[in-house]
Amino acid sequence: MSLINTVRATVLSIANKNNFGYITPNDFNLYAKQAQLDLFEDYFYQYNSWNVKQNVRQSGTGYADIVKGLEEVVDSFSSTKALLNSSLNLFDLPEDYYLINKINYYPTLVDSGLVDSVTPPASTTLTDTTATFSSSGVKAGDVISNLTTGEFGYVQQVISQTALVGTQIWDLGNEYAIVKNSAMREIERVSQNKIFYLNASHLTQPSTLYPAYVLGGATGSLYGNTITVYPDSINTVGTVISQYIRYPKDPNWTYVQLPGGEPSFEETAADYQDFELPKSDETNLINKILQYAGVSIRDASIAQFGKAEETEANKQEGQ
Repeated sequence: MSLINTVRATVLSIANKNNFGYITPNDFNLYAKQAQLDLFEDYFYQYNSWNVKQNVRQSGTGYADIVKGLEEVVDSFSSTKALLNSSLNLFDLPEDYYLINKINYYPTLVDSGLVDSVTPPASTTLTDTTATFSSSGVKAGDVISNLTTGEFGYVQQVISQTALVGTQIWDLGNEYAIVKNSAMREIERVSQNKIFYLNASHLTQPSTLYPAYVLGGATGSLYGNTITVYPDSINTVGTVISQYIRYPKDPNWTYVQLPGGEPSFEETAADYQDFELPKSDETNLINKILQYAGVSIRDASIAQFGKAEETEANKQEGQ
């Protein structure tokens, strides 16, 4: 059963029972987005708090290992993408990144090109009539990146000189790059101040064996924040791969409007998106949404109700 539909039904039931007013689908989606973001960010504060408790032996093990449960939820938002460079060694971070875990450099580019045939549409088979996969040494297990979407995957099978099977979906016109899944090096993050001093000496300046990067500010590009990788010889698209924690996708309760009736839930809509948080957060989502709804319709009682329920839930969880 869809979590977002269950949450909405409960929120409307509480609001109607107490005559708090009607919450439109568009308003509900806005509240749901903010509620999910609040709870998502709270996982990191909980993780820190329970780590402290674990260090002083105030946290259990096995089924009582709260830290393990929090890690599993956060890890479900882990994503890996190839970084696209906007100029030389300046790479754009994915637009949905929340925090970077690590960035790796794969120095051996084997092949790159353009997908010029896909059968059937949106297939895992990549065909490039100008490629030389077999003679170039492309092997199963090599890293392959979709430079159009940033998707990261692996070569599963080399079919011929011009065709292979990957672990991600390919569409006509996608650009790709293939690198060897060996000699991979982690790019160390350093501060803007430190990189200045590192580059000032031949003994300490970053190299392709020991690369480094600094996090830049927002730019005018689609992806926002950027990183600058050193040395600047690391500038080939598809060789810099980021593993990061992404933001959850915006929830979207989709519906069809029945003549003279209430909106009816439509789970098969193309833009439908359920909550990405675990079902155990259902009560927290309801309470958060009620708080936002109360503020929006200027009814303090509904906001207070949601806040009181949230406080009680936090007490039970030991927060």
